[in-house]
Amino acid sequence: MGTAMDLQTANTAINVAIETANGLGVKFCIAVMDSGVNLVAFSRMDGGRVGTIDVAMKKAKTSALFGLESGLLGTMTLPGKPVYGLEHSNGGLITFPGGVPIKNGSGEFIGSIGVSGGTVEDDLVWRWLLPSSG
Repeated sequence: MGTAMDLQTANTAINVAIETANGLGVKFCIAVMDSGVNLVAFSRMDGGRVGTIDVAMKKAKTSALFGLESGLLGTMTLPGKPVYGLEHSNGGLITFPGGVPIKNGSGEFIGSIGVSGGTVEDDLVWRWLLPSSG
């Protein structure tokens, strides 16, 4: 992967997610954003539910804004916790798993990927196959 998010890097991440979805028997929507929270690439697998388009994009957005897996924010946004209500900021965020930061070979944050369409576990399992994530 390069030093910044580009279309080739984004498509590589999308292909990993698609291969994983095929192995799981699910249909993902996949969004990749750069570190400036700009959409670089998007894919909706044939048969992917329309409702998961927005969820995938918001998972990627959440991860890009904070440089964290979207699910890590979940426990911190519960009532009485430090950032309660955060998911209502920035035009809407997703604070459950499926948004993952992407780093380059030097470990620098270059963007994020958001996946939706399977179970919460499915939406995160593929992430371990992306060598420079997390």
